[in-house]
Amino acid sequence: MRNKLVFVACDTSDLSQIKNILKSTKNNKLKIIPKFGLQFFYSKNGRKFLEKFKNDFWLDLKINDIPQTALSAIHSIKDLKKCKYITVHANGGLDMLKAVKKKAKEVNKNLKILGVTVLTSLNDNSLKEIGHTNSVKKLVFKQADIIQKSGCDGLVCSAKEAKFIRKKYKKLFIITPGIRLPGDDSNDQSRVMTPNDAFKNKVSGIVIGRSLTKGNIKSNTKKLINHLTK
Repeated sequence: MRNKLVFVACDTSDLSQIKNILKSTKNNKLKIIPKFGLQFFYSKNGRKFLEKFKNDFWLDLKINDIPQTALSAIHSIKDLKKCKYITVHANGGLDMLKAVKKKAKEVNKNLKILGVTVLTSLNDNSLKEIGHTNSVKKLVFKQADIIQKSGCDGLVCSAKEAKFIRKKYKKLFIITPGIRLPGDDSNDQSRVMTPNDAFKNKVSGIVIGRSLTKGNIKSNTKKLINHLTK
């Protein structure tokens, strides 16, 4: 089961809560890698904490800007030696994605660039509201093409689209957020799936947040392990 890649979303600016999440999700059956987002990275102690962090982590910044600014953002994290994954938005375009991937090699040879497609909080109606004429599925497919062409290491999409992307891209590294344990609320996510169902869609890894971090984290971690062994 340790070959199943699982990321825990550390969505808080409270350093004590972060430490509790890291401690409580540690186990000998399933490797869980922390994912730090904007909330923690922008916090007073977040950046300092990550400078000294000794294990692999994912920095979920969803960089989306002109190529030069995106390059500068990647350069600014050169001191975060254990940062293994970082996200950039496919919306930034092909030139930005290519530039970021090239810069990443200079900054940290182990750093992997993941292109973010349509956020899992959005649906077809949401896209129409902001001016898109394509459905979520069609837009994600187009973004996947761009990410693949750019040379990025993988992409982030919901598990629902992952099933179809995997058919076209057999070896693409695909990570899926919007993961919930059976019976848990979907909260602000529109396109959700259980961990087992996501892995059945042949994703490379999953991101799980509130299903693990809300309530008793140790108990939730055991629940996740039991779910994945079924």
